[in-house]
Amino acid sequence: MSFQVMLEQLSSGMLKSMSIFFLTLLFSLPLGLIIAFGRMSKNCILRFITGAIISVLRGTPLMLQLLVVYFFPYYLFGWSIADWRFPAIIVGFSINYAAYFAEIYRSGIEAIPKGQYEASQLLNYSKSQNFFRIVFPQVVKIILPAITNEIITLVKDTSLAFSLSYLEMFAIAKQIAASETSFMPFVIAAVFYYVFNLLVAFVMKRIENKMNYYS
Repeated sequence: MSFQVMLEQLSSGMLKSMSIFFLTLLFSLPLGLIIAFGRMSKNCILRFITGAIISVLRGTPLMLQLLVVYFFPYYLFGWSIADWRFPAIIVGFSINYAAYFAEIYRSGIEAIPKGQYEASQLLNYSKSQNFFRIVFPQVVKIILPAITNEIITLVKDTSLAFSLSYLEMFAIAKQIAASETSFMPFVIAAVFYYVFNLLVAFVMKRIENKMNYYS
């Protein structure tokens, strides 16, 4: 296999890895905020349930969670899972990362001084206006470095989709390396991951700089 053909095949796998990455962020970021609200709820039952969910999702391997999500419909309901592979990957990644994002959100929200809430009451803001206009922008500034670390980890974790026989970049690299008895596919895949992570880090750094009120 020529280097060009190898590169084309790995590029197609990279597009699949990127789709996992972007869809996971699309769903996990807002879901994490919802879970964080439950984690801080005054209702002790809701607080316990969300705390237990976070504990399980953070305490078990992501690969195991992907397998559970994929086979769950078949073993519990007997449903066909022929077309469930990619949705299962997105669901598994999203709920896993939502648990991590929830704790990051919670730490940011709890770091906001109570005076910010009191100031909003003087302005006659509702609770939702207070959160989204005053609290949340400050929370984003606080949690951005931690969010960046999780996003960079997500880029690398997309390779775990191979556990469901999904042909993303890492799975394709393994197939080519086995058939060609060459280490080169892994080198190319490593370069792809590294460049993608550099782009993510660059974008997140630009966002951090824009939110630096003292720059």
